[in-house]
Amino acid sequence: MTMENKSSVSEFILMGLTDQPELQLPLFVLFLMNYTATVMGNLSLMNLICLNSNLHTPMYFFIFNLSFIDFCYSMVFTPKMLMSFVVEKNTISFRGCMTQLFFFCVFINAESYVLTAMAYDRYVAIGQPLMYQVVMSPKICCLLIFGSYLMGFISATAHTGCMVRLRFCDSNIINHYMCDIFPLLQLSCSSTYVNELMSYIAVGTAIILCSLIILVSYAMILFNIIHISSGKGWSKALGTCGSHIITVSLFYGSGLLAYVNPSSAETVGQAKFFSVFYTLLVPMLNPLIYSLRNKDVKLAMKKSWKRITS
Repeated sequence: MTMENKSSVSEFILMGLTDQPELQLPLFVLFLMNYTATVMGNLSLMNLICLNSNLHTPMYFFIFNLSFIDFCYSMVFTPKMLMSFVVEKNTISFRGCMTQLFFFCVFINAESYVLTAMAYDRYVAIGQPLMYQVVMSPKICCLLIFGSYLMGFISATAHTGCMVRLRFCDSNIINHYMCDIFPLLQLSCSSTYVNELMSYIAVGTAIILCSLIILVSYAMILFNIIHISSGKGWSKALGTCGSHIITVSLFYGSGLLAYVNPSSAETVGQAKFFSVFYTLLVPMLNPLIYSLRNKDVKLAMKKSWKRITS
């Protein structure tokens, strides 16, 4: 995909999260700590899964990819966001903006499909435990992950391809901390009908498809849990799904809030606020959710610590 600039605008200015001078330094420190925790947390979880053979299971294969996606898409925009707190004018070239948009769309879409695959994995683990190793074979797991990245790539190509064809004439100030779809559409001096239509179709399809699979998977899980007679079985089943439910709720909840009525000027600030949750908070929390609530990960951490200290 060639990024031919048909506009008179050669660069954009990212306004950042806030324009209040007294908040710049505290927010810079806060989000620098967040970025450090995100990078270290996801890298640590990926290393832990790679180095411990007892974590070489389908569930942790998906968790590894979830951490990899969180690590990657936080690197797509966070460094540029941090710059907005310390420089007077945070500029980004047209090509840089389109590249940021492309990779952000790749990873954010891929994450939604990986979370969907994880819901199906949990259903098989609880609903068909004897067939789990057969149904969730390495080949099937790899195909599910490949499909997740492929869907992310297709969606990103469509979004970025449509964006490149727009004209940007006079205004080049993006009221956001990154090159997101709707803030860019507000700057265009050409018709954005095709872009908006394609965005609603792509996002709507992803949300409906992923939500349907997740809801059906958990409906089947609930059906199976009801038929579990022992309290220990109930506890184990709920513990298996608890981390995933928290992650899905945070990701989809904040994502939907960020893009509700995005075209109105009043909701731009709200969109930026809620986008902080799914772009900055969720990637940082995921490693904590899947480690602090997981006995296998805790055991692997203890073994790794003993190896390091012995």
